[in-house]
Amino acid sequence: MGRQGIFHKILGTGAARAVNVLTQLATLIMGTRCLGAAEWGTAFIAQTDITFLLIGIELIAGSGLVYFTPRKKLSTLMTISYGWIAIVMLFYTVLFNLLHLFPWVYDIIPQHYSTLILVMTFVYSLHEFNLNHFLGKEKVATFNWLFLTQILTQVTMMAVFIFVLNLRTAKALLYSQLCGYTLATLVGWILLFPTLKHEGREPLRNSLKEMLHYGAFMQLSTLVSTLNKRLSLYLLNTHCDERSIGVYASGTQVTEGVNIVGQSIGLVAFSSLSNTEKEERASLLTLRFMKIAISLTFTALLVICLLPTALFEWLFSGEFAGIRPVILLMAPGIVFFSAHTVLANYFSGMGKPKYNLYASLIGLSVTLVSAFVLIPMLGIRGAAVTTTLTYATLFVYHWIIFHKHTNCRLRQLVPNRDDWEWMKTTMKSIF
Repeated sequence: MGRQGIFHKILGTGAARAVNVLTQLATLIMGTRCLGAAEWGTAFIAQTDITFLLIGIELIAGSGLVYFTPRKKLSTLMTISYGWIAIVMLFYTVLFNLLHLFPWVYDIIPQHYSTLILVMTFVYSLHEFNLNHFLGKEKVATFNWLFLTQILTQVTMMAVFIFVLNLRTAKALLYSQLCGYTLATLVGWILLFPTLKHEGREPLRNSLKEMLHYGAFMQLSTLVSTLNKRLSLYLLNTHCDERSIGVYASGTQVTEGVNIVGQSIGLVAFSSLSNTEKEERASLLTLRFMKIAISLTFTALLVICLLPTALFEWLFSGEFAGIRPVILLMAPGIVFFSAHTVLANYFSGMGKPKYNLYASLIGLSVTLVSAFVLIPMLGIRGAAVTTTLTYATLFVYHWIIFHKHTNCRLRQLVPNRDDWEWMKTTMKSIF
C-alpha cells in the first residue's frame, strides 16, 4: 500500500474518531449535567465491568481476528468466534447468578445492572467481530462507517432517554450504548453475510489452535493493560464516594479522548503491518506513525490544559470542579500512551504479541505500587499520577524492545525536514 493510501486511511479513521470525540463530549456534558456525579460514577463502573468481561470473549473473538482475517476464510473465523462467544456468555451468566450470593460483589458490579451488563457484553462482541473483520481486510472506510453508526446512534438515543423519556440514571447511558451496538451489528451483518456465499470450508481444529495461541498473548496483554487503566477505579471505590469516581471518570474521558490520534494511527498501522512481511518497511512506517501521534496528541493536550477551571464547571456543572487537576496530572501520560499504542500495534501486526504482554505486566507492577501508595494519600489525584507513571513505563519498555529489533534511535522520533516533506507531499496528493 502506498503512502497516499495509508494517509487516506489515517485521515478517514481520524475523522471518524474526531466525530467520536464530539459525540463523547456531548454524552459527557449530558451525563454530568443531567445525571450527576454519583450516577455518572455508577455508569463508569458498569462500563469497566463490561471491558473486563470482553477480555474472556476476545481470547479468540477479539482483535487477533485482524491478524487472521487475511489468512483464514470468513466462514472459519465466524464459526469459531461465534461458538466461543456463546460458550463464554453461558459461563458469565452462571457466574453472575452465583455472585448474587455474595453481597460485597456489588462494590464491583452495580446492583440491578448485572443483566444489562451481560446483554451489552454479548451484543458488543458481535459488533466487534464485524469491525475486526473489515479492519483485517483493510476496508478501513467500512470500519469507520460502522463505528460512526454506533456512536451517532448512541448519542442520539441518550438524548431521547434523558430529555424525552426523562430517565436520569446511569441506565440512560448504558441503554443508549446498547442501541448503538445493536444497530451497528445489524448493518455489519448486512455487509458481511453476502461474502460467505463465495467461500468454501477449511479444517477448524488447526485454525482454533492458531487463534488460541495468538489470542492468549493478545488477551493476557489486554487483561493486564485493562488492569493498568482501571485498577485505580476499583481502589478509588474503596477510598472515595461515587461522586469522586464520577469526577475522576470525567477527567479520564477528557484526556483519553485526545488519544484518538494514537488510536486512529495505531489501527491503520495494525491493519497495514498485518499485511506486510518486510521488517524494514514496518519499522519505517512505525516511526512515521509515532511522530504524527506524539505531535498531534501533545498539541491537543496543550490546548485542553490551558482551559480555565471555570469552563469545565460551566460545561459539566459545579460538581465537577476538581476535574482540571486530574486532566493536568494525566496529560503527560497520554502523550506516552499515544506512542505506546503505535508500538503495541507494531508488535501485534508483526505477529509478536508477547512483547505487549510483557509490557503490560511491567506496567501493572508500577500500577500496583503507585496506586496502593498514592490513592489513599491523594485520592483522585493519586489515581491520575498512577496512570501517568504506568503509561510512561509502557512506552519505555516497548521502545527498548523496538530498538533491539530495528536498531532505531530515540532521536529518530524528532520530526525532521524529510518527515515534513513526506507529510506535505502526501497531503497535497490527497487533497
